[in-house]
Amino acid sequence: MSIDQTDVVDFIVTDPKTGEVFLAISDHLPWDEDARMHMYLLQEKVKAYLRFFESGEIYETCPAAKGKPLIIEVLGKYPMTREAEAFFKRVADALHSDGYKIWFRHSPAS
Repeated sequence: MSIDQTDVVDFIVTDPKTGEVFLAISDHLPWDEDARMHMYLLQEKVKAYLRFFESGEIYETCPAAKGKPLIIEVLGKYPMTREAEAFFKRVADALHSDGYKIWFRHSPAS
């Protein structure tokens, strides 16, 4: 599973210490080539995750998520460009206003 499979949740992990539920997006694409397509795919993937949250499907798939903070974590193989960082900040701000968190972690092994 990866960012280009926009209708699939890649991974769900619960932090046993904090109880936070992390829904990971595996992002293997570079940011320096077709950045617009990359941003579009990320946007569509995030929308799918939001549908997963808002439909309640998250609680059917992961009952332990009830009442826990939901965090989308993008695991990027490549570091973001400035343009990508600006885009990601807009996405993060929009999600924050809806009560969700999202962050990016450069993870070269992803």
